[in-house]
Amino acid sequence: MSMWRRVDRWFTIVIAALVCLTCGGWLWLLADWGTPPNPKHGSSTVSSETFQTPITPTPQPAPADPRKLALGAALFDDPRLFDTGKLACVSCHDLRTNGASASRFDQLAGAPVSDNTPTVFNAALNFRLDWNGDEHSLEDQVLSALRAHGTMANSPRQVTVRLNQAADLGSRFKAAYGRPADRKNLVDAIATFERSLTTPGSRFDRWLAGDTAALSDVELRGYHDFQSMGCIDCHQGANVGGNLFERSGIFHPLTDSGSILLRVPSLRNVATTAPYFHDGSAPTLAEAVRRMASAQLNRTLTDQQDHEIVAFLGTLTGDYDGSPVRKPAQ
Repeated sequence: MSMWRRVDRWFTIVIAALVCLTCGGWLWLLADWGTPPNPKHGSSTVSSETFQTPITPTPQPAPADPRKLALGAALFDDPRLFDTGKLACVSCHDLRTNGASASRFDQLAGAPVSDNTPTVFNAALNFRLDWNGDEHSLEDQVLSALRAHGTMANSPRQVTVRLNQAADLGSRFKAAYGRPADRKNLVDAIATFERSLTTPGSRFDRWLAGDTAALSDVELRGYHDFQSMGCIDCHQGANVGGNLFERSGIFHPLTDSGSILLRVPSLRNVATTAPYFHDGSAPTLAEAVRRMASAQLNRTLTDQQDHEIVAFLGTLTGDYDGSPVRKPAQ
């Protein structure tokens, strides 16, 4: 009988602890995120220190072996990875502009790809890759692209044979990895380079760091709307998205694809990455914001709200290689 009393007592303690943790967790969330400021005219001195934000700054790229990094950069720009020898990774992921392209659907092997090309900038911060989130790591994505008939139309073995025959790259693999090119180090070199493609230094990140002059009143009001309307529920963290799945078209259709489960895209550099959505059907950011509000939040935005949110999203544009990420030429 005493044993059952002990079990009952421990059960009660565990339940009480779970209740405390649950309540404490909610209190922590409320205390940590706080109430977003509602900037009015002349209030641009509102600081990120006034409250804690669920968005965190873009991190600097992690240190990497410079030989592997340089080799990965060379491979990213090398058409020998593709069967035709006429395209390279940069053909769809232009590092001089937005890490993607201006096309609704890029062309590979003479046919359009099925989805709008996501930017490669900050892809390392996503918890899954591609719109469907099928790839769990950059290495998975690189390997999948090498094998896909509609992408590189190649195989890792074909590529490594070709690279080892090239005097300019064969020696670089040996210097970086101590052996000739093989599937493992080919994938690792490209993934290592892609991990370096983060874009810190946005005006919003400067505001997070305490620079109260980094954002205008309009941009701060846009951030307030972004939080109070619920956009922040899916778009938060260092990448302002990219860390969960969500169903599109919850209240109203978002695209012609119907309601499908997709990886929530990052909003970093979003002002530069038109057209929008997995099908590229929104040509402007203003249209994308308005359609998202309706489809995902059941809200009809005023022109002012749309303008302010778009202004806020423009503050998420960061720097790559010493220059701001920019829109590609049309």
